[in-house]
Amino acid sequence: MKLKSKLLISFGIILFVPIFMAAVISGFFFRVQVEEVAENIVFRPDVKSLFFEIVFSIFLILLLTALLLTMWIYQSIITPIRKLQKAADNIKEGNLDFQLEIDGSEGDELNELCVSFEDMRRRLKENAEEKIHNESENKTLISNIAHDLKTPITAIKGYAEGIMDGVANTPEKVDKYVRTIYSKANEMDTLINELTLYSKIDTNRIPYNFAKINVGEYFSDCVEEIGMDLEHKGIGLAYYNYVEDSVVIIADPEQLRRVVNNIVGNSAKYMNKPNGFINIRIKDVGDFIQVEIEDNGKGIPAKDLPYIFDRFYRGDASRNSATGGSGIGLSIVKKIIEDHGGKIWATSKEDTGTIMYFVIRKYQEVINE
Repeated sequence: MKLKSKLLISFGIILFVPIFMAAVISGFFFRVQVEEVAENIVFRPDVKSLFFEIVFSIFLILLLTALLLTMWIYQSIITPIRKLQKAADNIKEGNLDFQLEIDGSEGDELNELCVSFEDMRRRLKENAEEKIHNESENKTLISNIAHDLKTPITAIKGYAEGIMDGVANTPEKVDKYVRTIYSKANEMDTLINELTLYSKIDTNRIPYNFAKINVGEYFSDCVEEIGMDLEHKGIGLAYYNYVEDSVVIIADPEQLRRVVNNIVGNSAKYMNKPNGFINIRIKDVGDFIQVEIEDNGKGIPAKDLPYIFDRFYRGDASRNSATGGSGIGLSIVKKIIEDHGGKIWATSKEDTGTIMYFVIRKYQEVINE
């Protein structure tokens, strides 16, 4: 019940009780006087005594009514205020692990205030937990990247010292050392780029430049670029395009290339076979194009497969210095694909290989008749 309603009821009761009692007294004395006139008798002393008793009774009734109404309104106000005060003290002390009990009826202003206060507490708790989670993730990211930077830095220092100390005493060795240094520098550059992009993802500020892209031409260029790198690593690459030449999508060429490079890079990183291969297939699936990237690497354990797109998730097999990563690569891929209105998923079998799938909607001209 609203506080306004309670006050109106209290006012009505306080106003009605005296009027009612006055009417009762007036009626009583009117009846007595009528009887006295009719019987032609004088005013009896017992009537006077009765009058004072009635007045005293009315006073007690009014006093009791006022006390009850005051207690009713007081309890209606003070109880939720005390709860709010206790809740405010908990929040002031940094304790958000409590629940504000709400006992009032719907429509009660103080009850609504308690509901709003409880919603505020719950949101504060969620924000605090999210902040702690984000801080934990950031520490994990820094730890992962710091760990993973050690390997290429150590290699670069070692090969640079080899050149300076004359260990690379032939042109062939110098060329090999320089290529290795360049390769390790690229690894470091990739990690730093992931860190930079992660900071943009965390604030939803990924710079997208969407444009119309011809599917066949775009992925053909991607495969040509990827093939050169895979050839140096001794990994075979096959490309199959099953879409028509006219199929177009709306996408950011740079970010979509990042998706393909990241997935292919993972496939190459976890390749454990001497005759490794990667197949890239582009298919037409109705309103979407579907990209499939298949490898015959070590595969992903079934227990890890549901979590590979989660931030910072790295399976046990990838926690060594040779194959470690920041743990955000596939989460970045997922974010980019979803920002394109698409979807990404994977299937895998240990010691057999992995297939990554993602779909992007085809662009269709709208014809106004």
